[in-house]
Amino acid sequence: MRPRQRGVNLGLFLLLSQLFQVGFDNIPPATLIAMGLNIYLFLSPIKPLMDACISVDKIWNGQDWGRLLYSVFHHADDWHLYFNMVSLLYKGINLEERLGTRWFAYILSVFSAMTGVVYLVLEMLLAEVMKDNSYKFQCAVGFSGVLFALKVVNNYDSPGTTTYVMGFPVQKQYACWAELVVIHLIAPGSSFVGHLSGILVGLLYTKGPLKNLMEACADGFSLGSFSRRQTRFDGQGYSGYHDVGDDASNHRTSYTGGMTEEQQLEEAIRASIITADQTPLGDQDD
Repeated sequence: MRPRQRGVNLGLFLLLSQLFQVGFDNIPPATLIAMGLNIYLFLSPIKPLMDACISVDKIWNGQDWGRLLYSVFHHADDWHLYFNMVSLLYKGINLEERLGTRWFAYILSVFSAMTGVVYLVLEMLLAEVMKDNSYKFQCAVGFSGVLFALKVVNNYDSPGTTTYVMGFPVQKQYACWAELVVIHLIAPGSSFVGHLSGILVGLLYTKGPLKNLMEACADGFSLGSFSRRQTRFDGQGYSGYHDVGDDASNHRTSYTGGMTEEQQLEEAIRASIITADQTPLGDQDD
């Protein structure tokens, strides 16, 4: 994780330009609030990055549990923020419409906490297996662990559909794994464990007990009705949109400048490498 660069925040300007192009009225409320929180904390961070990042040493040994909450919403630089927020914009428009605002907000909250917990567990396991305590000191920030989890959820019900990662065809169910590899080949300073944590959280939701536990908790607080809106996702084409007519499809695609998520990934990586001199994209370093 590199310290935030000073100077003109071109990534932030591009992000704000895209938001104005989309139109704030066209962004679902939970997605808009999450993006607004990330942007606000980039401009006015709670703490310096090294005091906000998450690591086994800081959380477990230092007992600074607050980092589990605010590390997710801090970013290393403007390109880190840009990539993550463009990705959140795409995923939020797809998933929030399908699941409903309250359930999507619930997912964001749970995933934000769970990715940090899984990250700590993985780093502790690596330290033990590799007999290398340096893993306990690797510190990371960023929202991309949550984004990888959302990608797993978004692609869950379209296992036979083909998408493209950096121009190569990949079945959607494996797209998150392909992107995990591609990002770390292109931007090796990003947090591999942070992204992997997000994928595992997404799998815990789609194939494990997490979704049932969340529904049980929602029912316990008399909020269960909002978990029933839609639990299956219809993947139509590699863009992953649920089409209800050509006009609706074109309207949704215009939200992200006409680009699919994979095209956004390629453009964001190229822009970050060219403009920010390979500033890490990663999660919790992406």
